[in-house]
Amino acid sequence: MKLQERKPSGREKDQAAIERLAELREKLHSEDVSTARKAAFNLSWMQEDGLEILVEALFGGFSRTTKQAAGYGLRSMNGRMRKLAEEVLTKGLTHSNRISKDVCAKSLLLLKQGPSAKKTGFRPKRGGGRPRRPGVREFRGKGGPRSEFSARNRRRGR
Repeated sequence: MKLQERKPSGREKDQAAIERLAELREKLHSEDVSTARKAAFNLSWMQEDGLEILVEALFGGFSRTTKQAAGYGLRSMNGRMRKLAEEVLTKGLTHSNRISKDVCAKSLLLLKQGPSAKKTGFRPKRGGGRPRRPGVREFRGKGGPRSEFSARNRRRGR
């Protein structure tokens, strides 16, 4: 699907910023959900321009993957843009498109919950599995303790 050219908002500083926004916008509309989510996350750091592109993707006539990635980008916003993103998601609850409405509801739910608790690493069960070998033990013979001048430590030629 060919996207219409986005007109610059005037907030972009230079040509590189315009090109970067166009590239991220193109990736946001990818059918690969991983690529779309990465683009949405990068757009979430781009203040008003990123918000504008994510809102367009969420409420436009685009695929479910694009809308879900836009929801992810909106809930990933930081700083002063987080409140604006939350307002957009709240507004989306009354949208006519069912997919957009569902994405907004899910994103708001995840936004309110906050970050999930980190999972702990893998811990094997005690007593389960094969028995472990006991550690290496040193058994001393009948001989006395070795001195530092024993035959093993002595230099040759003296």
